Amino acid sequence: MKFDIVVIGGGLVGASLAAALKDSGLKIAVIESREPPPQPQDESWDSRIYAISPGSVDFLRDHAIWQGIETSRLTPVYDMAVFGDDNNSHIHFSAYEVGVAELACIVENRQLQSAVWEVLQSQKDHVDIICPAKCTAINWHESHVSIQLEDGRMLETALVVGADGVNSWVREQAGIEVSHHPYQQTGLVANYITELPHRNIAHQWFRRDGVLALLPLPGNRVSMVWSTNDDHAAQLRDLSDEALCKRVADASSHALGELQLITPPAGFPLNFVHVQHLIRPRLALVGDAAHGIHPLAGQGMNLGLRDVRKLTEILNQRGLQSDVGDFMLLRRYECARKEDILAMEIITDGLQKLFINPDPTLARIRNLGLTITNQLPLIKNQLMQHALN
Repeated sequence: MKFDIVVIGGGLVGASLAAALKDSGLKIAVIESREPPPQPQDESWDSRIYAISPGSVDFLRDHAIWQGIETSRLTPVYDMAVFGDDNNSHIHFSAYEVGVAELACIVENRQLQSAVWEVLQSQKDHVDIICPAKCTAINWHESHVSIQLEDGRMLETALVVGADGVNSWVREQAGIEVSHHPYQQTGLVANYITELPHRNIAHQWFRRDGVLALLPLPGNRVSMVWSTNDDHAAQLRDLSDEALCKRVADASSHALGELQLITPPAGFPLNFVHVQHLIRPRLALVGDAAHGIHPLAGQGMNLGLRDVRKLTEILNQRGLQSDVGDFMLLRRYECARKEDILAMEIITDGLQKLFINPDPTLARIRNLGLTITNQLPLIKNQLMQHALN
């Protein structure tokens, strides 16, 4: 089984890369260890959501993915209100101020997964979907890469794309070094019905017990992401529904009134992952295999989609270069992505450390910084422009 590109990992990032290369003339395979995501069958809400930037929305729309999401499940974000931990400092971001329709669009994980896979499965003339399947060995050669599957099948490809998540097996097999540290925090997620309308405003509080975000969903609903230390997250999960709603309402200064839980809380560990290299000969890493950042900026998925956008662009514009695994071609991808990834790593890791520090002097400085930044439109616009990409 010979291919030009084998994408290992069929999550949102890997699947969208394969879908975006439909007009490239390349023969592509996607290997995914899990069954394809099912079509949403009911009206329940997924507690894992993404804030998709306008740039990412445009990319997904260009490849017929965005159109597959029910519009009734999408929520535009027009404003964002961010508060410090002294209840007075804040910063406000507005789509109107920068002349865009929206700052982001909130979408559920399963809606986006389903839409990406629907497009992928409609492109079987140029994409082989090998699913469910598990890779057991990978061998790097000068002219190609050999991939052994658990069922005995052997694949040969010019380029491997590692899209297999934060604990990437592909990255490990390639011997790429990783700097990694756990935040000792859990990202606690749940959805609520709110007493007051959210008015398409995303709220965020930098609290001394972590970062709490309430992101707008359709109707009077919000999705919570509370990044807090592991012990506190465990305490919150042990609360009754009523007690948890009261705790979240209190922590959010009752900005949206009383809350009613509609999905049980779920948690996932938070880690910082810096990957030393995005490429090796005949290998490129994308998405969480290439970086892992704190969710306080809501940019993890957008960062991965920007990897896909750049790699797609480089592969589609390779000109007379017929070898998609050519190292110098892949170097263009790494050079183009390094600055964006490093900037997001520094910003998110720095803010997490700044707001988790109990030092009262630092508390005054960080809260004053929010207030001052809110009064400087030029700086605010620069911060927003990066997040809009």
